[in-house]
Amino acid sequence: MDQLTALVNEILGPIGVDPITPAMINNYVKRKAIMAPVKKKYQTMQIADVILISLLKPAFSLETIRHAIDQVTATIYPQQAYDTFIKRLMFSFKNINNRNSQALEEKNLNDKLMQVAVNVIIDRLQSEALLKIVAKPLTKIDK
Repeated sequence: MDQLTALVNEILGPIGVDPITPAMINNYVKRKAIMAPVKKKYQTMQIADVILISLLKPAFSLETIRHAIDQVTATIYPQQAYDTFIKRLMFSFKNINNRNSQALEEKNLNDKLMQVAVNVIIDRLQSEALLKIVAKPLTKIDK
């Protein structure tokens, strides 16, 4: 458990994600957001799940995150889904530096801040709507 928290906090700390604690991980296991460890050992996908939960929990409930992970990995191998997510995240981090330098050049940072806040709301609503759409079972017409 200590190794898991140290690893996740070491990975996510530099990007400003709140640190995880053993109590949080125990809660994730209890609420079935991650699988219980086998003989107190966590596997790669459990570690990946903890990282994803840590990244997404400021915006989504634990149940929504678990549902989204299950939905995506139902059609894509979990390792591939995780790698794709991380590649997209890294690409966005690279682009954020350009956006931040442009924002500092703008005269009204308050307008930029409001736009970013609006984007957060819209992105969350869109992701929840997409999750509902992909969670619906296929009908004969969809096939």
